[in-house]
Amino acid sequence: MISSPLWFLLVGGLLLFIGLTSSRLKLLPVTPAIIYLAVGTLVGPTVLNLFHFNPLKESALLETLTEVAVLISLFSAGVKMPTPVSFRKWRTPVLLATVSMTASVAMVAAFAYYVFDLPLGACILLGAIVAPTDPVLATDIQIRHPGDHDQLRFTLTCEAGMNDGSAFPFVMLGMGLLGLHEVGETGINWILIDVVWATVAGVTLGIVSGVLLARLIWQIRGRRQSRELMDDFLGLGMIGVVYGLSVLIDAWGFLAVFFAAVALHQTELKLASLAHLKQHPQDNLKPAKVVDEAGPVNNPVSEVATPPVTDLKMVTEPQPTVSEGSLVFKEHLERLSEVLLVLLVGGMLFIDSWSWPAVGFALFLFLVARPVSVVLGMLGSGAPWRMRGMTGWFGIRGIGSLYYLMYAIQHGLPEPLALQLIQLTLIVITLSIVLHGTSVKPLMNMFWRRKRLE
Repeated sequence: MISSPLWFLLVGGLLLFIGLTSSRLKLLPVTPAIIYLAVGTLVGPTVLNLFHFNPLKESALLETLTEVAVLISLFSAGVKMPTPVSFRKWRTPVLLATVSMTASVAMVAAFAYYVFDLPLGACILLGAIVAPTDPVLATDIQIRHPGDHDQLRFTLTCEAGMNDGSAFPFVMLGMGLLGLHEVGETGINWILIDVVWATVAGVTLGIVSGVLLARLIWQIRGRRQSRELMDDFLGLGMIGVVYGLSVLIDAWGFLAVFFAAVALHQTELKLASLAHLKQHPQDNLKPAKVVDEAGPVNNPVSEVATPPVTDLKMVTEPQPTVSEGSLVFKEHLERLSEVLLVLLVGGMLFIDSWSWPAVGFALFLFLVARPVSVVLGMLGSGAPWRMRGMTGWFGIRGIGSLYYLMYAIQHGLPEPLALQLIQLTLIVITLSIVLHGTSVKPLMNMFWRRKRLE
């Protein structure tokens, strides 16, 4: 086993390597997650066997680590949602997080039922574990900053923000069919509590909390909306309060945190805009400063081509906001959690973890279930087929899937089923990191080159 000093050397050396070579890595079809995974696999039981992280024995620790990572990532995604919110813009992500989620769970459950001969409850649970896209590992295809109005990035980011919550009802349904959760004789408890109440309560709690915090900040600070050192605490504090309240009232906390971040940012911008117009009423009579909404910003996690300038709008000079001010700090926490958790994924894998059925299952998910479910969810959207294809391919699986799996294990999932689902989930995550990670830069660059020519 690796001792504590060696762990410090390993993680510290890895962070130094990524920091020193980041500019070179941008030119290669390699993401940092691939490097973390390779190092974890090297020192793990697959090669050197210097350490082994047992997800079954350490499920409580891993559940907490993944839970925190997903919450921070959801907050960051919500803050970056462009303004204003409109039904037309949100229609496709909502359908992807509901219709596509349901279709994906159903296809995965059917595959597992006929190929792996698992109980129906375990099949649905497996579908719920691997169906949601991941907000932690998908930074290269997500919105890069609050002014990025690209539709593809918005769709993938918004979907990842919502489907981590919309997968939870299926997790509870699978656990209920396994006798680990009360769903009622006819499923009425599941429908009323796990689907309707938990979803509506989570979204409502999030929106109300975000609006209230934004207004409270504005009332306390008044017009002096400068960046404060403790603004980072406000974001983290909101995550903790909103998530804690959601758990107490049996609402879906992931949905609550995502929509709280969306509401916080949107409300802050509205208040800032109103205050600016009151101070400078003449701005209503003259053209405001032109801002490139899709242009590059100083974002250390961005590694793919910048979207072309497709939409220039006349907007007023932006005001500092708490949500944007704390975003860089949250993204740093997100990247640190990515390093740790992907290293642990490598430390969970054995050579015999790989099997043709497990690999076939992952390929079925990537090449059949995800694309078909996206086509169903985007019916009537009017989106170009090239965009639908990109959305269908970039359904990255990662930390969120680990969280749902650990959640089920902590709530009594039988050990034989747990071991089988651990193997399948780890192979899905590993192949997703490799396949999606190596294709994201070439495909996104090709996508933007073709869009520039249109």
